Amino acid sequence: MGFLTDTTHLHITTWVVGIVLFLVAAFMHRDSKGRKIVHMITRLLYVLIIITGLTLFIEHSSYDAMLYGLKFLFGLLTIGMMEMVLVRGKKQKPVTLFWALFAVFLLVTLFLGFKLPIGFNFLA
Repeated sequence: MGFLTDTTHLHITTWVVGIVLFLVAAFMHRDSKGRKIVHMITRLLYVLIIITGLTLFIEHSSYDAMLYGLKFLFGLLTIGMMEMVLVRGKKQKPVTLFWALFAVFLLVTLFLGFKLPIGFNFLA
């Protein structure tokens, strides 16, 4: 049970820090050196988020493979939209659609994550 909580806590920590750094990078001046550094750190966190999420998926997909699979898919889509916002924003291309998709995918991912058996029940 110790590994379960360690992996879960590591996964939560990586996606919280990843989202915070994504928001920091998204609102920094597009030509700043700091934005480039924060973006690279955010990319490293994407990898850690995917690795810890994949670990949790492999460990727990036997409970409800479809919902865990959907959560994994929406998590990947969320990361994809984060990257699209940062890359297209740097190139001064429109990002409104990607911000909207990021918000939708993030909410779906969070809903599924909290709804699944190893999630957190707010109403209990």
